Amino acid sequence: MTVLLVSMAALGVAVLIALLRVVLGPTAFDRVLAVNSIGTIVIIGIALHGFVMERPEFVDIAILYAILNFIGTFAVLKLFSTGRLS
Repeated sequence: MTVLLVSMAALGVAVLIALLRVVLGPTAFDRVLAVNSIGTIVIIGIALHGFVMERPEFVDIAILYAILNFIGTFAVLKLFSTGRLS
């Protein structure tokens, strides 16, 4: 159980660092990538929690969230670069 607590604390620190980049990022691309990093850290947290609690369905949730994170980041970056989504 202490491994879970230490891992979750490390992930929490990583989220705080990425959140700092979201707030202070000099460009919009930096902010988008920081939000993507936060999403990735949350995915790792979900998978880690499912592994430690022996709940394999959490991995399915993490995979679904990863797909949504990728699609959302791709859409926002395409919107920023071209001005349209199509």
